[in-house]
Amino acid sequence: MRLTIGAGVVLASVVAAANCGGGPAPPVSSSPAASAASFELEEMTVDALQEAMSAGRLTARRIAELYLARIDAIDRSGPKLGSVIEINPDALSIADVLDRERKEKGARGPLHGIPVLIKDNIDTADRMMTTAGSLALEGPAPDRDAFVVTRLREAGAVILGKTNLSEWANFRSTKSVSGWSARGGLVRNPYALDRNACGSSSGTGAAISANLAAVGLGTETDGSIVCPSAVNGLVGIKPTVGLASRAGIVPISHTQDTPGPMTRTVRDAAIVLNAIAAIDARDAATAAADRHITDYTRDLSPGALKGVRLGVMRGRFTGYSPPADRVFEDAIGRLKALGAEIVDPVDLPNAGAYDDSELEVLLYEFKADLNAYLASRKGLRVKTLADVIAFNAAQRDKEMPHFGQELFVMAEKKGPLTDKAYLEALAKGRRLAGAEGIDQALRTHRLDALIAPTVSPAWTIDLVNGDHYLGSSSTPGAVAGYPSITVPAGMTSGLPVGISFIGTAWSEAALIRYAYAFEQGSKARLAPRLVTTGYDR
Repeated sequence: MRLTIGAGVVLASVVAAANCGGGPAPPVSSSPAASAASFELEEMTVDALQEAMSAGRLTARRIAELYLARIDAIDRSGPKLGSVIEINPDALSIADVLDRERKEKGARGPLHGIPVLIKDNIDTADRMMTTAGSLALEGPAPDRDAFVVTRLREAGAVILGKTNLSEWANFRSTKSVSGWSARGGLVRNPYALDRNACGSSSGTGAAISANLAAVGLGTETDGSIVCPSAVNGLVGIKPTVGLASRAGIVPISHTQDTPGPMTRTVRDAAIVLNAIAAIDARDAATAAADRHITDYTRDLSPGALKGVRLGVMRGRFTGYSPPADRVFEDAIGRLKALGAEIVDPVDLPNAGAYDDSELEVLLYEFKADLNAYLASRKGLRVKTLADVIAFNAAQRDKEMPHFGQELFVMAEKKGPLTDKAYLEALAKGRRLAGAEGIDQALRTHRLDALIAPTVSPAWTIDLVNGDHYLGSSSTPGAVAGYPSITVPAGMTSGLPVGISFIGTAWSEAALIRYAYAFEQGSKARLAPRLVTTGYDR
């Protein structure tokens, strides 16, 4: 059973999962634009781009121009990935300013002049809109940048544009199609254009994987970063809730929402996390991060897995996708070869026992948090969730051609956050997923982290029946508010599969070290070929 909340979340009380089906694979069919994969900046890391700028071989403007041309060739033309919803009209002028600053003062840091694509539910006070993919939010730009955008600008990043997403971060319908929004249309997976890019950070996942920018930013409530990262062959970090500010981000849940990096390498993800992790007076949850923020690029070593105890989550976290399981078993063997001590299996206490309470919390918080966010935005045609429901009904042909707004209606019926039902569900989820779930498993087995397949390989796009979602490992960490990181683990039938490293609160630094060592020891990421249907290479 599943509900997609910005990705795929297993919520047994909602709706049965569809079977992906099987049968023999048809032959590979090349896209007419497959040759566009040959690209001057192909797979270039942040460090490589910085070295090229320092040596004078590239400028920030030239890098931005190359990525913009790539977007035009692959996203707007050719395969038409549909991953970029809007281009920043000021991107090149910002790059020019940063080039002059580099000459006069030197670089601010590793993100100076680096193009970033950010999800279209993150506020930018510029000439771009922030709509969460909804026509209801079209109109004036926000008056103020999201705090994470401020941090990226201060680090010298070039905000290249906004990425498409599952509309309203996939918290609208129980039968949604991940990666579809009324404003942006459908995002396609660059590994196979007939496959889903997952969500809700679908556009960021597809765009960064297809080399449309150097790095990207997504958001997650439950799976929204790690699922699109995994099925698009990326590294995705879902931080501890409170490590990075949510101020200025269209909300679902103040207890589970978080922004996070989506990149092609672990080091690039750590560089982005360094930029956005900070205390923000606008987000009270970040006050708890004061003692935990560190340099996440420090101590990255290929040998970091030696002696590390990793627990293999099985039960409901494996078995739903035999192809993903095969890649995962190979990854376990690689981890052993890299020196990790594997404890297999580890039963995660209470797995699935908090699915109902998670949905209850999200419905309550979505209504309260969205109403507060909309009230802060000037010039919008909607000011409440009720207004959005009415707008969607009036614009049914444009807003609801494929699926409805059942979750909106359910949320609108909820009362205030003082309701006993909400408070009990919140306490139950946090306890069962956190202290009596992940923490208990780590303590009982003396583990440094837990591992599991992130999600199944990408499923075929189905605008009639919705997502063919099978399962994932994102929910325990999401409900607990704990961090996880997904890393490419291998390929099956031409599609990426990710492995997730999951830990207790504020354990990002350790998880990043483990993920980096696995990445360096496996080199599992393969760039997408932009084929119509992807199967064994």
